[in-house]
Amino acid sequence: MSSDFDKLLPTLERIATALERMAPPARAKNDLSAADAFVWQARTSYLQPVRNVNRVDIGLLQGIGQQKEILYNNTKRFADGLPANNALLWGARGTGKSSIVKAMHAKINAESPASLALVEIHREDIPTLPDLLHILQEGGRRTILFCDDLSFDMHDESYKSLKAVLDGGIEGRPKNVIFYATSNRRHLMARDMIENERSTAINPSEAVEEKVSLSDRFGLWLGFHNISQDVYFEIIEGYAKEFGIDIPTEELHARAKEWTVTRGSRSGRVAWQFIQEVAGELGKSID
Repeated sequence: MSSDFDKLLPTLERIATALERMAPPARAKNDLSAADAFVWQARTSYLQPVRNVNRVDIGLLQGIGQQKEILYNNTKRFADGLPANNALLWGARGTGKSSIVKAMHAKINAESPASLALVEIHREDIPTLPDLLHILQEGGRRTILFCDDLSFDMHDESYKSLKAVLDGGIEGRPKNVIFYATSNRRHLMARDMIENERSTAINPSEAVEEKVSLSDRFGLWLGFHNISQDVYFEIIEGYAKEFGIDIPTEELHARAKEWTVTRGSRSGRVAWQFIQEVAGELGKSID
């Protein structure tokens, strides 16, 4: 009997080895103390630490002074354990909506190290919000949950997951989590989609208002609009000073103005792209 088993043993060992290779890798443990910023990987339910966040210093964000003050006060209250609102930052492209969120997180943590985590969830992963919130709640660390470029189309049902988080759900939003979102659309849906759904629905008021009212569930609305040429020049000058770009102001303005013509717009993002172009020409690093 023992002899037969000995003969089978190598085969059993090979089968066991093959099964181990086929088995999925062990799920990495989420650790909110591993970093100050994370990206939610919905497929594996893992918070991927981000060591170097792509952001600019808050002092370089010009033309949005009121928005910075309001968002700072709200974020500081949250970091201090006081009541604070979820925030929707809406408006024109490239006007600093996502930049201000990342910069504000850095500012608060500079004042009080490790007081806040920043977790980014991608728009397409909104349906996994309940799972993510459960992980953040268990982690216990105060967290800004951030979604960039949030919007919904007519047939998108994922907004229901977000609605339950903002209010109305059985569990609602954990006390240690606040939700910040950016969008080009004030009501998170394109106006033509709103009108189209109202005109074709059996019950137009109920069909659309549920989605449109989602934006009303953000306690804080911050609008971002196209900037003037003077503000655009202020942004350019701030970047030039910060990164040691030594070009006469008149020449810098002329080139910056020409750059907006080629881009067809004038915004903080366009200013940053211009500075990258100039710094590259001069062989200067702006990392």
